[in-house]
Formats: sequence, structure tokens, C-alpha cells
Amino acid sequence: MPVKIRLQRHGKKGKPFYWIVAADARSKRDGRFLEKLGTYNPNTNPASVDINLDNTVSWLEKGAQPTDTARTLLSYKGVMMKHHLNGGVKKGALTQEEADKKFAAWLEEKLAKIEAKKDGLSKSESEARTKRLADEKAVSDKRIADANAALAEEEAAADAEAKAAEEATAEAEAPNAEVTEEAAVTEEAAPETEATVTEEAAPEAEAPAAEATEEATPEAEDTKE
Repeated sequence: MPVKIRLQRHGKKGKPFYWIVAADARSKRDGRFLEKLGTYNPNTNPASVDINLDNTVSWLEKGAQPTDTARTLLSYKGVMMKHHLNGGVKKGALTQEEADKKFAAWLEEKLAKIEAKKDGLSKSESEARTKRLADEKAVSDKRIADANAALAEEEAAADAEAKAAEEATAEAEAPNAEVTEEAAVTEEAAPETEATVTEEAAPEAEAPAAEATEEATPEAEDTKE
């Protein structure tokens, strides 16, 4: 029976989660399997892979063939390296102790690279977060500045309108004041004119009366004689 080491999809839509399984090559991708060997979660950064090293190596020694994706994951976790070293031990190219030392050295180097990548990602995320916050602050400051500028323009426009209204009111009140002053002057001049006319008419009226008196006086004198 041909055996494949492949991924079996689980999880939900948009966030897949995979099992690494040994299954009959003729079965469906997400169908029955012979053994669950590990898990693969691509939703983390970096992606997390958990695998049973010894059992997976055992299946490889039995002739199981990994798919391309599964082979990449097995190489990432050192399964293919372990399988290669075990082959060298079987051929007598090296002892089991030497193979274990080589595998331990490889595993230590691999873990160091993974940790460095995690640190780099953390630093990048921190820098990206700092930059994002700075960008958001800049946008916020710009919005505040624009709002203040717009408010200042509105206040200036309101002041200009108020000033224009005051000037228009002053211009409208000026002719009324002039008319009022002219009326006052006319009222003051009217009594003076009447008084002058009265004074001029009085002597004229007194003059004929005086003449009449003078004319009557000789007549009276003639009568006495």
C-alpha cells in the first residue's frame, strides 16, 4: 500500500489549520488517514509547525513519500535531516553517536535562526507600530490644524460681516441725523422771523394812528375858537 505524508485541512474559512498525516495515497485528501504526525498553523508569524520526529522518520524509512508542501515542513523541522543521517548510519558512513551530534548541531543552528527571525519580526512589528502611531498622530494634528484654520476663517468672515453691518447702519443713520438737525434749525428760525415781522409791523401801525391824532388836534382847537 503506497503511503503519502500530506496535509489535511481543518480550521475555518479564511483561517485554515492543517494536520500532517500519513495516509493511503488512494484516499481523499481530507479523508481517512493512518496516523496523525503533527500540525501546521500558517496563521502565526512565523508559521508554527509541531511534528513527531521519530514517528515521521519511521514512516519515511518504510517508504512513505511526502508531498512537496509536507517535504518543506519536514525539512524545516529536521525530519529529512534525521532521515538522511540515519541512512548514513545504516550504510556505515558514520556512527550513531556522530549522527546524533550532527543532528544536535543542526537543530541548535536552526533554532537560533528561528529565534533571530522572531526577534527580527518583533523589532519590525515594533518599528511598524511606532511608524503607524506617528503617521496617525500626524494625520490627527493635520486635521486639528485644518479645523482651527477653518474656524479662524469663519470668525474672520463673521467679524467682517459685523463690521460691514455696523458701517451700513452708521451710513443709514447719518442722513436722518442731518434731517433732524435741519428741522431743529428751521424751528429755531421760525420764531425769530415772526418776531421780526411783528416788530416791523408795529411802528407802521403806530404811525397812522399818530397822524390821525395830529389831524384831530387842529380841528379841536378851531372849535374852541
